[in-house]
Amino acid sequence: MIYTTSRTIQAPRSRVVELFDDPANMQKWQPGLESAQLIKGRSRQPGAETHLKFKMGKREMEMKETIELRELPDKFDCIYEANGVWNRVRNQFVDRGEQTEWTMESEFKFKGMMKLMGWIMPGAFKKQTGKNMDQFKEFVESETA
Repeated sequence: MIYTTSRTIQAPRSRVVELFDDPANMQKWQPGLESAQLIKGRSRQPGAETHLKFKMGKREMEMKETIELRELPDKFDCIYEANGVWNRVRNQFVDRGEQTEWTMESEFKFKGMMKLMGWIMPGAFKKQTGKNMDQFKEFVESETA
């Protein structure tokens, strides 16, 4: 499953990328994120691996993030791996003066029971991506105002 989602952020690209690239900000726009532990490489650099731990209600989820491409301020790609799910995220930031167009292409591959979830509920994945993008957009705009 591959889909693309975009948001226009009311802030210059330099500010958007600065806030996006700082790992200390992750919990500010991903409220379910409990911890992000670097396990390999240099933070936010290609090849770096980070162990992420989320808690959403009573559900806990762990995943590994691997940075695949870092060409900021234009592009930033990473891969997320969790139980039964592989997800490549390609972020692109386009300078529109006082605005930034943020486009995210999400590619999912599923195994086991998650294959069924991906087939039955593809909208849930798209909805969650949109929610995460909205949370980041709100965070940036509140930090820039």
